[in-house]
Amino acid sequence: MSMPPESVPDLRSLAEQSNAWPFEEARKIVARLKKHPKDEVIFETGYGPSGLPHIGTFGEVARTTMVRHAFRVLTGDKIKTRLIAFSDDMDGLRKVPDNVPNKEMLSQHLGKPLTKVPDPFGTHPSFGEHNNARLRAFLDHFGFDYEFMSSTDCYKSGRFDAALLTVLERLDKVMAIMLPSLREERAATYSPFLPIDLRSGVVLQVPILAHDAKRGTITYEEPETQERFTVPVTGGRCKLQWKPDWAMRWVALGVDYEMAGKDLIDSVKLSGEICRALGGTAPEGFNYELFLDENGQKISKSKGNGLTIDEWLRYASPESLSLFMYREPKAAKRLYFDVIPRTVDEYQQHLDGYKRQDGRQQLSNPVWHIHSGAPPQVEMPVTFSMLLTLVSSSNAENAETLWGFIGRYRPGVTPQTHPKLNAQVEYAIHYFRDFVMPTKRFRQPSDAERAALTDLRDALTQLPAESTAEAIQDVVYEIGRREPFLDEKKKAKDGKPGVSLDWFNMLYQVLLGQEKGPRFGSFVAVYGLQNTVDMIDGALARSA
Repeated sequence: MSMPPESVPDLRSLAEQSNAWPFEEARKIVARLKKHPKDEVIFETGYGPSGLPHIGTFGEVARTTMVRHAFRVLTGDKIKTRLIAFSDDMDGLRKVPDNVPNKEMLSQHLGKPLTKVPDPFGTHPSFGEHNNARLRAFLDHFGFDYEFMSSTDCYKSGRFDAALLTVLERLDKVMAIMLPSLREERAATYSPFLPIDLRSGVVLQVPILAHDAKRGTITYEEPETQERFTVPVTGGRCKLQWKPDWAMRWVALGVDYEMAGKDLIDSVKLSGEICRALGGTAPEGFNYELFLDENGQKISKSKGNGLTIDEWLRYASPESLSLFMYREPKAAKRLYFDVIPRTVDEYQQHLDGYKRQDGRQQLSNPVWHIHSGAPPQVEMPVTFSMLLTLVSSSNAENAETLWGFIGRYRPGVTPQTHPKLNAQVEYAIHYFRDFVMPTKRFRQPSDAERAALTDLRDALTQLPAESTAEAIQDVVYEIGRREPFLDEKKKAKDGKPGVSLDWFNMLYQVLLGQEKGPRFGSFVAVYGLQNTVDMIDGALARSA
């Protein structure tokens, strides 16, 4: 990450006053350093590789990266920072995910560490390593500056050994924090340490019969044979339950900042208490709201509901996904296919507005945070919603058809001169094929609507071929100024009654078989007056 070219003192003073949420978070880390000075600040994100990476996983890295950059600006980039993407790949496989092949094979390895479970896809040594690779490939695709870290590697290499021995030495304190949070039945057999069974390789949930802090060992009973074993807590022979594990990791890695989902509020508090009991300082962070699928249910890695990373990128740019992550992180949001078109166009609106803003406003613009202070200059002559409507109106199955409309509307604009627009064209075709075309339903117009459409057709035929979008919109608006489309509450500039949205919605429902669309005058300007007249004729013929 390189620092933006603006004057650092000016930028820092604006950042100190900015109310953009990444700066609010970064100021908490600055305050933390005043109490606990250090030469390096560690940001962390966690990933549970029990299922394929989903967009929520990416969102945590994207948001943490935004806070990291804000911190660098606030400190003049004088303090080294690192972002660790940590995978809990030593967790036992609790259930078989819904969205993977070879489920029967996986079911035979329940309870084993994810890095000991065979890969159902057959591409990596283990299921954990497969999912880790998927995560890393996506983070690399986005150009994130991060260090990947594996729980299995940390446990087995000895990196966690010192912190694990501290947990063993202070076991009574850890138990005193954990037990009140557990149901009575679970509390009776609870142990922070989970030994890895030598016989089966399973992560055992068993009581600890004895522990020896000096020797660094625990003693447990193997459930099936009732044989007792004494094993070291170091070297990968044991792992911790996840809340003590989280706290131990904060201490071992010196984590200063980590955000978490709203569903983990209580877990963050408990792990923070354990972290302090181990002699550490709990990291700064905040609890973000969860993403919901089309039914309002929480997105789950194992269920595979909601959107996958690859699905979003089939229909829209990485930058649009980053905007979705930036906006209102503490508000629950539906993360489904229908949010994509609006998000794509909003990203471009923010990008277009950036160059017209002063320094203070720019620091509140999402694109400043998405692009680490250096948003690109990208001209997008046609919106994504417009492209979708063009595909729908022409039933275009290839990019060449769309570029024919675009080239006529904006001479000189080509795939070579506007590569980002070229990508948008491909996205729009994919989105139309998968979501618009299957649900396309043309509504029959009423008698009054047929009369209005006939008048609109006649009015459009009178316009010059080179008419602007504004001139066309004026005609469309004037034709709609009639019952049943009048809106007495809205007044036009000339004082006449306004036109309700019902008029414009009718145009899209009858002519294009979709509920809504872009500004109709702009659509006609791109699609062409004669093409639009032909489309109206077709709709009138269908309903004759």
